[in-house]
Amino acid sequence: MGIWLVRHGETELNAARVLQPPETPLSSLGLQQAERLARRLLASPVVQILSSDHRRARMTAEVVERQLRVPVEIEPLLQERSFGDLRGTPYAELTEDVFGPDYSPPGGESWPIFHGRVARAWARVTERASRLDGDLLVVSHGLVCKAIIDRHLEPGAVTTTAGLANTAVTRIEGPPWRASLLGCVAHLEGELHPSAPA
Repeated sequence: MGIWLVRHGETELNAARVLQPPETPLSSLGLQQAERLARRLLASPVVQILSSDHRRARMTAEVVERQLRVPVEIEPLLQERSFGDLRGTPYAELTEDVFGPDYSPPGGESWPIFHGRVARAWARVTERASRLDGDLLVVSHGLVCKAIIDRHLEPGAVTTTAGLANTAVTRIEGPPWRASLLGCVAHLEGELHPSAPA
């Protein structure tokens, strides 16, 4: 039994380094990244997709759904951390470190509230995965993926302290749940690769 944990494709606000609202769509580059992700997963045993309800994640999941012909289920617990009143603000205009350990955004989620929600999301993911005859693809967001990897995998799993690129793939096997592949973007090349010049 396996779980493929994936961050959504790129958006224009991603590239511009802006705190994103839920309705942000994929950019044309993000759609191309999602297509490459779908092609990569064609040979995988994925039988269902669980996706955040934020538009950029849903669009990524829908591209994969069309290629793999497997059902998508929407799970709001997989939403990115809410930055509340700061959504739509460029990083360059922020006056505080919104990722700092003690920062709570106005109208948004504190770290403890966010991590509690991610814990519930992970329980939902593993419960769903345990009932499938095949693998589960989870499409979510950078901070959610990082929280799952850093806080919910067994000791000895591959871990990360860095961000995850758009459409980065983490393969989780179990239980007990361990990462056998972390933040892989082998399906991206050329201008689609996250290290390519902007």
